Amino acid sequence: MSFKEKLLFYFLVLVFLGSVVSWGLFYYYSKTKPVAAYGGQYIEGIVGQPRNINPLLAETNQTDADISGLVYSSLFKYDGQGKLVPDLAEGYDLSSDHTTYTVRLQKNAAWQDNQPVTANDVVFTINLLSDPAYKSPLRSNWQGITTTKVDDHTLQFKITTPYAAFLNNLTFSILPKHLWDSVTSDSFSLNPLNLEPIGSGPYKFDSLQKDNSGNILAYTLDANPAYFGGRPNIAKITFNFYTDENSALTDLNSKKIMGISVLSSQNVANIKNQKSVTVYKYNIPRYYAVFFNQTKSLPLADDNVRLALDYATDRQGIVNQVLNGDGQPAYSPFLPGMLGYSTDIGARTFNLEKANQILDSSGWARGKDGFRAKNGTALVINLVTTDWDQLSQTADILKNQWEKVGAKVNVSTYTISDIQQNYIRPREYDALLFGQVVGADPDPYSFWHSDNKKDPGLNLSLYGDSTSDTLIENGRTEVDQKKRAEDYIQFQQALEKEVPAVFLYSPEYVYPTSTNLHGLDAQTLISPEDRFWNVDQWYIATKRIWK
Repeated sequence: MSFKEKLLFYFLVLVFLGSVVSWGLFYYYSKTKPVAAYGGQYIEGIVGQPRNINPLLAETNQTDADISGLVYSSLFKYDGQGKLVPDLAEGYDLSSDHTTYTVRLQKNAAWQDNQPVTANDVVFTINLLSDPAYKSPLRSNWQGITTTKVDDHTLQFKITTPYAAFLNNLTFSILPKHLWDSVTSDSFSLNPLNLEPIGSGPYKFDSLQKDNSGNILAYTLDANPAYFGGRPNIAKITFNFYTDENSALTDLNSKKIMGISVLSSQNVANIKNQKSVTVYKYNIPRYYAVFFNQTKSLPLADDNVRLALDYATDRQGIVNQVLNGDGQPAYSPFLPGMLGYSTDIGARTFNLEKANQILDSSGWARGKDGFRAKNGTALVINLVTTDWDQLSQTADILKNQWEKVGAKVNVSTYTISDIQQNYIRPREYDALLFGQVVGADPDPYSFWHSDNKKDPGLNLSLYGDSTSDTLIENGRTEVDQKKRAEDYIQFQQALEKEVPAVFLYSPEYVYPTSTNLHGLDAQTLISPEDRFWNVDQWYIATKRIWK
């Protein structure tokens, strides 16, 4: 063959081979599909610092709660619809009088040091969280409940009267008795296991990195091969910690991290790689409010001042400015869709004229500087909140709104750990702008009953009297849903009259992650950490299998 003929021949051979390969690839991809495979690392940014990755202490620090939920398991958990589903529990039975719950445990559950999980661990954990010496914020939910071990994998919970939301109490995570049994209450929060935990969850502790000042920069978890639900798909999960949201967003944009635990609505537009990031928006039963401590502020002890501030608050304006409309105004601790929610409760229309009239008629006179005083007491409100952008911006807007009716507002922002330790726990604030996650059941006991006025209780307004306490208690024990709703409506009417807080808004939970992360399946989160409810099913790596 001539050179040209040889060239043509080889060209045709190459075309033929290319066609065969192309046909083979086409056939392979048409007859197979991608599925999750083991491998990969997910890196998420969190604004905050871990302190106690311990389910009995994590309630007051969202960073701790996020990590704790991956390391530990609970009897029950919430799925992506906000519904209660078994976790360590295999199932349960309820007595005909609604006072005895018999819970059966998974028989293949093990701790990450290969010891079996048994009913002894559950009883031990409940004894700890019920003991006031351990200062668990979960303690209030376990008064008057008797827990009995039936056998190694069966427990009975006995309550004196029916409690409609009892199963929601069983979402606390379990500690391993063999590791914590010798730890005293004095050293409980100082134990090394609080940062290097051993649980029974889908992920286990691997390593942490600190800077020269002792701040934790990164925290890595490995997939737990012995997890009773099966080894998770993603090999490692690493959390990087930031002092502010903008720093986390910068790293998301530069692809140093693959997600941010929560992003303010305003920052969604600042995600540069819109095509490589999926922004999930979840419903969540939480609200933000300004909680008034009437024991620390003479002006706020005046009913008329609190009422005027309620009228002077433009909630929809805050939702539009702070949340870009991704949320709804809140007027009580009961949100739309909850049992006991009513549009007739607390919905005071924004009305500056009425707010001024209330203050004028109650003797709070304006001075030459435009601010009010009464009997030598200046109408000064010291408002504290966290340095989280969303809340600091909200505080600045409130300052502007309330000063229009003559209240002098001083805003101070602090880190979340500083707020928790130095303000919330000792109740050292006049007014606190903060959020509360209501939970799956609307039971307001933890947040509004008199028993929870002091730390570790969560009654941030120190609110409560015999009337409101009775309504809360009745709502807890009433099995009839209609009657429960009536009790809660009456409770909200009492709350509306007293104005112990100005409820502001309920935002959507915004969770941006890389498009390389798959398997997320949620619409409603009860708590932010519930975004991980099916984390063992998430995946980054893939493989192809025949259809």
